[in-house]
Parts: sequence; structure tokens; C-alpha cells
Amino acid sequence: MHFRRSFAPLVLVFGLLTGVSTVSAKDASMEWKQVLSAAQGQTVYWNAWGGDSRINAYIGWTGKQVKERFGVSVVHVKLTDTAEAVARVLAEKSAGRAEGGAIDLIWINGENFAAMKRNGLLFGPWLDRLPNHALTDPANNPDLGLDFGVPVDGLEMPWARARLVFYRDSAVLPEPPATSDALLAWAQENRGRFTYPLPPSFLGTTFLKQILIERVADESALYKPISESDFAAVSQPLWDYLDQLHPALWRQARSFPKNAGGMRRLMSDGEIDISFAFSQSEASAGIESGELPGTVRNYVFDSGTIGNVSFVAIPFNAAHSDAAMVLANFLLSPEAQMRKQDPAYWGSATVLSLGQLENEQADAFRSLDLGPAALPADQLGTMLAEPHPSWTEALEAEWVRRYGGG
Repeated sequence: MHFRRSFAPLVLVFGLLTGVSTVSAKDASMEWKQVLSAAQGQTVYWNAWGGDSRINAYIGWTGKQVKERFGVSVVHVKLTDTAEAVARVLAEKSAGRAEGGAIDLIWINGENFAAMKRNGLLFGPWLDRLPNHALTDPANNPDLGLDFGVPVDGLEMPWARARLVFYRDSAVLPEPPATSDALLAWAQENRGRFTYPLPPSFLGTTFLKQILIERVADESALYKPISESDFAAVSQPLWDYLDQLHPALWRQARSFPKNAGGMRRLMSDGEIDISFAFSQSEASAGIESGELPGTVRNYVFDSGTIGNVSFVAIPFNAAHSDAAMVLANFLLSPEAQMRKQDPAYWGSATVLSLGQLENEQADAFRSLDLGPAALPADQLGTMLAEPHPSWTEALEAEWVRRYGGG
């Protein structure tokens, strides 16, 4: 059974703003009241990935809450690729549309944020204006101020953490391969029983980066702009690895699943024995739906797995920036973060610092049942930082050049 508790929304608790930048708590309180007033009756067009039914339902729930509480409507513009939204904002800027833009909020991180920041496509800084931002304890969580190594500078708001986790049926594979070398050896001994999603899907590209981080000679090169590194030399260990792995993959790498859902379905159909997702809840959700056996369990590589933070950002020309901030602030409330972390609804880890919450709220997070497949927090191992965003596009392009897009 999942432990759930409904908390009174904290969007009006202005005392949490104590100490924010150079604005006094009183002035910040008045400013936020003005934001709430201006947001009344506005509609937020939230461009966000729409490829997961549970996430879509969660976004729908947030829309209902802010409509009832603050008079703000939310329209989920479902994306298959966040780059679509970035391209639209860039096109509006090129056309001279400096206000009244079509997008009010974007779920974003990585290379897409870097591109928007580089091209002056972002509103703000606005992060310190949110009352609930204090609940993330930003001074003691510096990772929330970086997006794939790029400083956030108050131009986007963290709202979710994620980690790459592998999973398998522990009754069949009690000791799964937990290094890239072990995975390769296992795949070669169990041909056709492993695969990974087709790049440039996010999860497929994450697998490439996971393997590269483990095998690269000088890991520091991955955290610098690609222009400062010898891409061919640094990335060669990855291609050498994949050249050995591909003949042993499902369908001999002639085709690949599209995403985490495709991987899960292959597990469900008994076609592969090891899968992975960028979420602790993926396997548990499969167990609860009956898609996966109850003995499926998560695991991580011995050296750690890639983790990152997801953000929301407001375009420079958003028509409804006040309403976008109201929605964003609600997304940081304990109530919304608790629901998001519950695998019954999504299973995405909170960005809140439990030390900043009331005892009752913090205890509720600690008591939350994360599902039968989930690893305890102290067994997740080292979190590996995402490489600089410039590596993403380069790795994807080289993968397609070498392997023909599957």
C-alpha cells in the first residue's frame, strides 16, 4: 500500500522567502501577491514530453489543482522531442515576436536548455521569485544550480531528479552484470537477450553516455565543451565496445526499441532478460500492472549510473509568464512533489530538501512505498554527472553515421 498524505499548498507561505537574494521577505511577499493576481484567468501552454500515460495524468492533475486554487488554466502541449519547442521559440524570435509567444512553460534540460540560454530565448532570472524554491535548500544542493554542467542562473526551475537504473528478473538472473565489461560478456553468452533504445531517443543516448563514462581514458574531457576535446579519440572506446556488443543484441541490432516502454514490453514478452529506465519506478509499475513478474528488481552498475535534474523554463516572450510562475511554484510544493514521487502516479524523485519541510511532511516522504523493485536510497551508489550538453548531439550523430539509425 502506498502512503499518501495531502498537504495544504505552500504557495502562500511567504515566510519561506527569508534570505532570498537582495529582496526582503516583506517585499517578496508583496511581489508574489502581485504575480498571483496577474495570473488569475491566464492559461499556461505547457510544452512537455507526452510519451508516458502516467506523466500525462500527473500533468493533468497539476492543471486541475492550479485551476481550482489560483484560477490558472493549464494546456499540456504534448511533445515527442523538446527540441520542437526550442525551435518554435527560436523561430518566433527570428520573426521579431518579442511578446505574446505561443509557449509559456517548457519541461527542459541538457542541450535544449543550453541552446535556449545561448540564443537568449529564456525569461528571467525568475527562480528566486518563487516562494517554494527555498524548500530545495539551494545553498546546500549545488547540483540543482547546474544543468548538464551549464549554470542555471535562475533561468529555469528544478522539479525532478532521475537516475538510470537497470532491472532484471532476480529469480532468473540473481547476480546481473554490473559493469560494462560484464554486460558485454553476458550479452555474448546470452545472444539476443539484451538491447537498448534507438538513439537519438533520450534513453538510448543515455546508455551511450553511461558506457562511455565507464570506458573513457580521461573522464574530465566529457565535462568540457566538445570543441575543447578530441571527439574522435575520446569517443573511440564507445564505438569499439558497441562494435562488439551489437552482434549479440536482440535481432542482432538490426532494429531497436524506441523508448523505456518498448524495453519493458520486450521484458514482458520474454524476449530480453535485462532492461533499464531513467526511473526507479519503471519496473515497479510493470509489476503492479501485471506486465512484469513480481521478482523483477532494480540494480545499478558498480561504478554508478548517470543521474540528472529536470527543469521547467519560461520562454523570453511567453504570453503568460505570471501564470507560468504560479504553476511552477505549485510543482515545487510538498503536495505536488509527494504525488510525483509516488510510483502509483509517477515515481520521479523529489528535488525538495526534507530538512526544509515540516516534520510530518518529511516523514511522509520517508515512509513512501517506492514499489517492490526499487532500491533503497543508500543502495543507488554513486550518481554520475551528465556530460556537457555538447556531447549529446555529437554522440547521436556519430552513432547514426556508424550504425545507420538501426
